[in-house]
Amino acid sequence: MQSNSLSRRDLMKLAGGATVATALTAQGAAKKRGVKKGRIQQSVVHWCWGERGWKVEQTAQAAKDLGCKSVEIIGPEHWPLLKKHGLTCAIAPNGVEGPPFMRGLNNPDYHEMVIKATRETIDACAKHGVKSVIAFNGYKWKKAEDPNSGEISLEAGAKNCVKGLKKIIGHAEKKGVNICLEHLNTRDDTHPMKGHPGYQGDKVDYVAEIIRAVGSPNMKMLFDIYHVQIMDGDVIRRIEQCKDIIGHIHTAGNPGRKELDDTQEINYPPIMRKLLDIGYKGFVGQEFIPVGDPMKGLVEAVELCDV
Repeated sequence: MQSNSLSRRDLMKLAGGATVATALTAQGAAKKRGVKKGRIQQSVVHWCWGERGWKVEQTAQAAKDLGCKSVEIIGPEHWPLLKKHGLTCAIAPNGVEGPPFMRGLNNPDYHEMVIKATRETIDACAKHGVKSVIAFNGYKWKKAEDPNSGEISLEAGAKNCVKGLKKIIGHAEKKGVNICLEHLNTRDDTHPMKGHPGYQGDKVDYVAEIIRAVGSPNMKMLFDIYHVQIMDGDVIRRIEQCKDIIGHIHTAGNPGRKELDDTQEINYPPIMRKLLDIGYKGFVGQEFIPVGDPMKGLVEAVELCDV
């Protein structure tokens, strides 16, 4: 090399499967990347990096090195590992086998299964200090996997969700755990995790009405900025309208559920500042699927949201 210092690109190439800290100390580089202000609590959603071959240990180490406080949407069997790294799980999966967003509380046929799995997860959360568990409306078809099985109406789906959630919310209150109902977009059909055609909770207002009808301080919304942008837009105004019920935040670039870079349309810094403006104290989970260098994308996203 003709210089004693490494370029940012060189550092990221060196990182490879190593930790951010290892790469950034190479050749005496002293600049630490990641969280500096820390006003937004950040989390990493493991499945996104799992698609690129990362193990939970690698995701946890990267999160720690970048100053994030959580790795999320992973089961209780991984929580001791997170604790070893000084991390928590910001929000737990609900324990339902298979794609959990398909079999939800809008269908009474699935109530027993979903409520049992959610109750067990709430108990695990209480034991390990995890504060939230995810919940889903479910697909609109009477048999979740079969679009030809007939549809559950929006009205019936909402009533069924409220009824099911009321059966479990008291247990969540007792254990000090939030249940966060997530809306998902139904427009993107290019990838099973980029969009969910058939999901019956694709509008923010619809999901908000269900949450408010349950009427519990432990009943919250998982406000996914990527899904909101696709289905509703007007993200900052919707944050204001839902400020009393937002319990968790997810990010991703649109279109494509990709990195939060300048090739996508969502302007994240003012959205993060809006979260601070409403007094949001929860986590922001980075839930994009990296298409480039996964470490580089994570570093840039964490810094972009660190307003």
